Amino acid sequence: MELRTKLIRNILEYLEQDRVLFPDKKALVDEATSYTFSEFYDFSRRIGSAIAKKMISGEISDNAAIADDSLKRSAIRKPIAVLMEKGADTLCAFMGIAYAGCFYVLLNPEFPESRLTQIQGVLEAPFIVTNSEHLELAEKLVPAERILLLSDLMQEEEDSSLLDSIRKRAIDTDPLYANFTSGSTGVPKGVVVGHRSVLDFIENFVPMFGIGNNDIIANQAPFDFDVSVKDIYSALKTGATLVIVPKRLFSQPVQLLDFLCDHDITTMIWAVSALCLITTCHGLDYKTPMTVKRVLFSGEVMPLKHLFDWMNHLPEAEFVNLYGPTEITCNCTYHRIDRNRDYSDGIPIGLPFPNEHVFLLDAENKEILEPDVTGEICVRGSALALGYFRNPEQTASAFPDDPSNSCYPEKIYRTGDLGRYAADGEELYFCGRKDFQIKYMGHRIEIEEIERAISDVDGIARCCVIFDESKQRLYGFYVGAMDKKELHAELAKTLPIYMIPGVLKNVEEFPLTKNGKIDRRALLERKARK
Repeated sequence: MELRTKLIRNILEYLEQDRVLFPDKKALVDEATSYTFSEFYDFSRRIGSAIAKKMISGEISDNAAIADDSLKRSAIRKPIAVLMEKGADTLCAFMGIAYAGCFYVLLNPEFPESRLTQIQGVLEAPFIVTNSEHLELAEKLVPAERILLLSDLMQEEEDSSLLDSIRKRAIDTDPLYANFTSGSTGVPKGVVVGHRSVLDFIENFVPMFGIGNNDIIANQAPFDFDVSVKDIYSALKTGATLVIVPKRLFSQPVQLLDFLCDHDITTMIWAVSALCLITTCHGLDYKTPMTVKRVLFSGEVMPLKHLFDWMNHLPEAEFVNLYGPTEITCNCTYHRIDRNRDYSDGIPIGLPFPNEHVFLLDAENKEILEPDVTGEICVRGSALALGYFRNPEQTASAFPDDPSNSCYPEKIYRTGDLGRYAADGEELYFCGRKDFQIKYMGHRIEIEEIERAISDVDGIARCCVIFDESKQRLYGFYVGAMDKKELHAELAKTLPIYMIPGVLKNVEEFPLTKNGKIDRRALLERKARK
């Protein structure tokens, strides 16, 4: 059944139509609670009303009618931070922030306080939405009067007049969310994504893979990781139920599989590392979630033995390899796995999504059209992010004008990833990175940021971080009088756990190239010999 035919301009139109079509159906399910689409809509509008009133600086009383000129331009399109674990309430906060005409930014409470301080330093979010569990941490980031308890916001009366006035001013390029990623300067950079970019992607993504209102989607990814965007907005577009898998289960494979089976999961849009966690311990031999109809994976190169294990246990399911960085809104290419194809040469990242032009540029900014010639993967289209928040230099560098178009400005995104066309000249293969950014555990990480953090530790004279792509391991070599356990503890104060090298090794000196630079290849070879 085709549910939506008109042009969608704001992501909230998905929720509003779900509320009409499926009012009593479960929309969100987590360990603690569940909400129907009607409840999801109601709480989101209550939260939005409360935040909007805060943003308008007290000009509007609780019961006042909203005149068109009452809203200040300065009260909308601002970042509102959400300091909470992922859950149904968190998604109500996200949609409430969107109703207020602002954009949401998740502050992961598992991050070190210093990193959250860095992010808030960039954001300067006027308010932080949180719960009682994280109130103390929130008070370290902003003054108490700028902290909003979600439980209070959910009790606010809906002000439909105010929300209607905000929506009237909304356009499809307004920001919806920002995700912070690693930055080479040592400061995280916030990728700002607008409503239009998400709509452009989801409107194609959902029908391509047959996701519908009868599906039950298992959310694996954290809400500050863009894999979760596909879960959240696929469910909202179709009226599917979103089941939020507790993070603790990803260290308990048996209980994780019980959870997937108990909830009759049909759709898994997961990071490769999460899927491999199950197959590494042969979890599918214990129990297979036979209701699963599709497994879409991304974030890293999928090891074939793990893919084949999943495929053997789910012989009727569809498997899809997805590729794309945060800056192009989730994914820009896809490859449907062919069960009869030989993938010994690797799994392609595939073909572009509709309305996305994915192409290769050589070192002279000339487009590559021939097979088996490596170039940088670049993307243009509506799905591109708006840029990096308060970071015009890096935005200009990563989102330059298309060098092949001298007639008018046209932004592209330079991924920094290398790719090549297959012999057919159509499908793309991923060929690694052109710089010191890496993809590790599904996250894009600037090696320079890790090296900066290690160098800042007292007692460290010099360091070098290397990523072994073949083994998917991150190594940190350093010169200094410090035990590796002590260094790990120091790094945990400033870096998320996924950015801390799994192997820290103290060396007396670094091998050098003839130009006097650290010889990273020699270090990697030395590591391999030991």
